[in-house]
Amino acid sequence: MNKLISVVLLATSCAFASPPNLVWIIADDMSPDTGAYSVAQVQTPHLDQLAADGRRYTRAYSSAPVCSSSRSAFILGCYQTTTGLHPHDVENPQPLPPPYKSLPTLLREAGWFVTNAAAPGSERSGKSIKKGKTHYNFAHDPETMFDGNDWRKRKTGQPFFAQFQITEPHRPFPIPEAFEEAKLKAIELPPNYPDHPLIRRDWYAYHRSVEVVDERVGTILQQLRNEGVLDNTIVVFFADHGRPMPWGKQWLSVEGLQVPLIVHGPKIDPGGVEERLVSLIDLAPSMLELAGLPIPAWMEGRPLLGNTFPERTRLFAARDRCGDAMDRIRAVITERSWLVRHFQPQLSRLNWSGYKEASYPGMPLLRVLHKQHALDSFQEQWLTPERPEWELFELTTDPLGIHNVAKDPRSNEVIAELRSSLDDWIKTSGDKGVHGDPTTEPSMEVIQKDKRADYERTWRNRVKKTQPSDEERLDWWLRSYGLLAE
Repeated sequence: MNKLISVVLLATSCAFASPPNLVWIIADDMSPDTGAYSVAQVQTPHLDQLAADGRRYTRAYSSAPVCSSSRSAFILGCYQTTTGLHPHDVENPQPLPPPYKSLPTLLREAGWFVTNAAAPGSERSGKSIKKGKTHYNFAHDPETMFDGNDWRKRKTGQPFFAQFQITEPHRPFPIPEAFEEAKLKAIELPPNYPDHPLIRRDWYAYHRSVEVVDERVGTILQQLRNEGVLDNTIVVFFADHGRPMPWGKQWLSVEGLQVPLIVHGPKIDPGGVEERLVSLIDLAPSMLELAGLPIPAWMEGRPLLGNTFPERTRLFAARDRCGDAMDRIRAVITERSWLVRHFQPQLSRLNWSGYKEASYPGMPLLRVLHKQHALDSFQEQWLTPERPEWELFELTTDPLGIHNVAKDPRSNEVIAELRSSLDDWIKTSGDKGVHGDPTTEPSMEVIQKDKRADYERTWRNRVKKTQPSDEERLDWWLRSYGLLAE
């Protein structure tokens, strides 16, 4: 091991005399909703300071809008559709085939001390969380994939790669005991969401959960500072995908894919802002380059922190089965435009997801408001029985990416170019989502039956019914958020 470490020290690039330690701090389900990203309704002093002292990326995107697919991609440095790890929550994960190896494995083989831990103080529903999340769609044993959960146990002089997993702001959000009226009113809801008290309170709870993320980041940074290693450590903060809202998570939308990305450490000039396109699959090769290790040819990501920034004209993203919701979607993102292809346009955006129907108060609310004709015409577009096969969003005039201009004749040339680019990527990358789930997965019928049982169990515990109506579920959420008396 000592010989390997010596080789790494000698080979390190990027002008480092010795390789910096590497730390990833990963939030679960979070859009760029911090003060540094101009969201004034949250208080995130630690993240804001990290951005002020480091570099903030304004155009960073996950390759999938859901946890396991995105995590499987960024830990390998290549698109999940290339490796066949595209379905979310695989039931029967398989070992990685050659030549693929995860970033922790590559670093461990080179003599690094590699850990994965829950962020200090993590808890869920009042219970302490001791294990760091992996949630990869390939078979793996955390006991052998990592050296443990505490980077401080490394050998003297041994470089380390530590991941800290923050469970927030994944649902369920802790519901605040009180809601500050000024903060409620200040929330800027995207116009495709109804301005309803329940939506505002749910968004408020999300913001408070983001503030917990900030507290966890502060604790982690203090741990590094106390041990005297912060000045020689590259700290990367990001989220695995966008916020868990009805039109965010699981969708190839700006809300579902855009994430915060902040990098801090030696050779990173303070106050930097990078506005060029970045994918989370770029992180693994970036770490290998910092470590002075070769980047495998099969990695599709590109290193971000070397002497040459990987200027690219477009990124790609994919969504496939999410739990019990089969839905193949692909997207191509450029500096100015965002093209989405729905391969199953006959499905509504309300395509059944047991997870969302159990966890998102906005789902029954949208249906009830639709029945009451209480949505405006723009919001109604998101609830139609079918959806367009192609959607085009012009980000220069529509940064939220919610106004589809695909039918505008002036968009024909852009659509033609991006359609060709997307088709080429699907073909040249060997997009395995073309064939649906891997053959090792159970049938959709089995998966949907199991997930439906989970959904029914949840609502039986809540309202004593396994099949409550939208109105009954909405009533439960209104009571939970203090909008109806018990």
